[in-house]
Amino acid sequence: MFPPTTIGTPAPGSMIGAWARDPKGSLQLSGAEPALSAEEQDVQRRVHEFAAEVMRPVGRRLDRMSPEEVIAAGSPLWDVYRGFAGLGLGVDRFLELEPQPMARMMCLVFEELGWGDAGLAISLGASMLPRLTAAKFGNRFLLERTAPSLIGCWGAAEPRHGSDVVDANGHLFDPRGDYGRPDCVATIGADGVVINGRKAEWVSNGSIAQVCILQCVADTGNGPDVRQGCFVVVPLDAAGVSRGDPLDKIGQRSLNQGGLIFDNVELPLDYVLAGPEDYLRACYSTLSDGNAIMAVTFTGAARAAFELALGFAHERRQGGVPIIRHQNVAYRLFHMYRKVEAARALSRRALVYNYTQPEPAMHVAMAAKITSTQNSFEVASDAVQIFGARGLTAQYPIEKIFRDTRASLIEDGCNEVLAIKGGSYLIDDRAG
Repeated sequence: MFPPTTIGTPAPGSMIGAWARDPKGSLQLSGAEPALSAEEQDVQRRVHEFAAEVMRPVGRRLDRMSPEEVIAAGSPLWDVYRGFAGLGLGVDRFLELEPQPMARMMCLVFEELGWGDAGLAISLGASMLPRLTAAKFGNRFLLERTAPSLIGCWGAAEPRHGSDVVDANGHLFDPRGDYGRPDCVATIGADGVVINGRKAEWVSNGSIAQVCILQCVADTGNGPDVRQGCFVVVPLDAAGVSRGDPLDKIGQRSLNQGGLIFDNVELPLDYVLAGPEDYLRACYSTLSDGNAIMAVTFTGAARAAFELALGFAHERRQGGVPIIRHQNVAYRLFHMYRKVEAARALSRRALVYNYTQPEPAMHVAMAAKITSTQNSFEVASDAVQIFGARGLTAQYPIEKIFRDTRASLIEDGCNEVLAIKGGSYLIDDRAG
């Protein structure tokens, strides 16, 4: 007879033979991460250190400040911008890469930024949009006017037209509806463009930006046409530009948001990035990028909430043992972990897919944004429950993450409208 210890033993050098007798696999910094290249590992490590050492402490300080203090000259906000610039990971670095490595790099960078502080991550992401969009259009003139050193913003939502902006092609507009007067109009003539109106106080970086990619209704001579828009790159030191007060809000308080007001702002036609004929392309590009960045950023926020809860569950003792030994807590934590992994998988799949296809799929970006933000909010809410009463106090960072993730369900298109809009892209027009 064979000795019992040799029955069914894996062969020497086999895959399973290298496992522990009672296996328990480990995870990478960002979970079940496939192998990263040496450069990707270095970027992830550097951004993670920046997020831990700069973004988290600054984000907590900004969260307790007034909106005016957040953007004041001596605010720690500027330490974040200087520190991120020092990493050398802006739009120009991304554009040096081929599409797939570029998308993978963006995923790694924005997940770590979101892990550090969601509001600051969105501020840094919004700042890149004017230059990124100018690059995607191949517009050298506007690339020169959206320098990496300039803080950017995307002026889209209007006081009377929030989610309407998401529906640029009118797929969702009720035939009985009346759009009404647009809040911001660019009048395009032979000699230039004149902008009048305002953008809502929800413009990310609205109070601090130096350049804006403005999305608005166009008037080419027959009055404003809500289905004929344009994108204009606006230097925010141009005559006629003013700002509203910075917005005071419950979450993402580290993210400055404020309105933009345009009073007969005159610019040469060279500043029009996309006229009416290219308006839908520009909308598609910008919203796809915005939703994708939101998705990977709030994957990071979800991960932050999960990690805090996991650490606390090992420290907090009730019933004589760490609370993670209680089945209900371990069960809850596992489902939090599952939601983080699901958010990461879809957000990365969406970004890589859209940057490697001849034409991106908007509904993929929308699905990623909805999934990641919803999962992030649910994970943060469960984390508060694990922290118990302590999770309700400002002493612990989880209450801030909970507030930050709640805002994500609304920004860059509320999830309900995005889902309806995404559904419209599933319709096969050939089916009648």
